[in-house]
Amino acid sequence: MATLSAYEKLGGRTVERSPSTILVCDDDDVIRDVVVRYLDHEGMRTLQATDGERAKQIIQDDPPDLVIVDVMMPKVNGLDLCEWIRSISDVPVILLTARGEESDRITGFELGADDYVVKPFSPRELVVRVKAILRRTGTRQQKTPLRLEVAGLIIDGPSRRVFREGVEIGVTATEFDLLFCLASHAHTVFSREQLLAQVWGYEAALDAGTSTVTVHVRRLREKIESDPSRPEIIVTIWGVGYRFEA
Repeated sequence: MATLSAYEKLGGRTVERSPSTILVCDDDDVIRDVVVRYLDHEGMRTLQATDGERAKQIIQDDPPDLVIVDVMMPKVNGLDLCEWIRSISDVPVILLTARGEESDRITGFELGADDYVVKPFSPRELVVRVKAILRRTGTRQQKTPLRLEVAGLIIDGPSRRVFREGVEIGVTATEFDLLFCLASHAHTVFSREQLLAQVWGYEAALDAGTSTVTVHVRRLREKIESDPSRPEIIVTIWGVGYRFEA
């Protein structure tokens, strides 16, 4: 996956890197134009779609590194598009919406979204969130090329794949990072705020909300636990947070 920087130093040589490709899906021309201009200013390559059907076509023809999608779009709404994306890819998704209720955010996260931004929003803050997600899904795998074999799982850092009893488990980019963080610090208790900062790459003050962590933990348990209602791998430490049991 492409990283944010246009150049990086490797062995004393400067190697040119292709810019990250961001797909912006919004039927509001003004919002779409503003977001695209801010991303372009950061050196990113942008693609645009005004409806969900067009977004699907672009994703299949020119897979992006990250998708920003408005929830309320014609033909295919943002939630359905997010669910479709997650069925074929682990590309990160940021949802844009005018609805800020916690239940709406949780619905988005349960469908596999990586982040959630409520309108009206600051374009600069959106860019910060985009960068944070790209750093996680891009450069982090280069910094931690580890292969963990714990609790009956194989968590492969370089390929970002997870296996349980020899069978691959489909996880999103955020789910992988959350699992990798917990598993690589087995028996360490993390608060939701700590996980938010460690995994999502920005502080809770940016209003991601600790419910984000709760939803992703629940999704992970459904994939790796024998009985998600009685978790034995990612356990809850009441009043504190979560702990990975190796």
